Amino acid sequence: MAKPTSSPRQSARVVQLRKGATVEMVRLTCPDAAQALKIAESFGTAVVDSDGIRDLHERLILETADALADGLGDKAMQIHLQRIVGAYVGSAHGAGQFYSRAVTEARDATAKAANDARDEDLDGPVGYDSAAQRKREFAADMGIQAHSLRMAAEGAVAAYAKVIGETWKPFDRPVEQPGHSLSRKAAEAQISAFD
Repeated sequence: MAKPTSSPRQSARVVQLRKGATVEMVRLTCPDAAQALKIAESFGTAVVDSDGIRDLHERLILETADALADGLGDKAMQIHLQRIVGAYVGSAHGAGQFYSRAVTEARDATAKAANDARDEDLDGPVGYDSAAQRKREFAADMGIQAHSLRMAAEGAVAAYAKVIGETWKPFDRPVEQPGHSLSRKAAEAQISAFD
């Protein structure tokens, strides 16, 4: 029996990539320093030291890189810092998304509370805030947290640029599809039985 000839054309394989969070995405979802100050003043919360957070995290990454310099080669340092900075950026982006949802819920609750015909949105018992007030305060807390994490991420990104000499970009990893590769291997094993 003759062996089947292999086709000279290879089928193109499309690889999906899992996109990582970028600094631009963080800046779109997390409050900047002016917005964080406005939130803090409006809700009577502590004003965070934005520049201090950013500078501290930049120094932290720089000192980490300096301590590891003798033990890591250039490529290993780049991969290590890529992961570290990616964690900071991912954390800030997640906090920013959570903050955005909290603001939406606070706005919805406040709009509902403004309608006098609704009973469920009236102020709580004496000494307790309304549900809308609690949602606004929660959104304010999340805004300050998201801003703080944004500053940490920006500091880490700045340090990466100083150590590596290029702008940090997220690592886009291929989406793992274990079922596809396993079934393909099984098919190859089965088809080889006909050889």
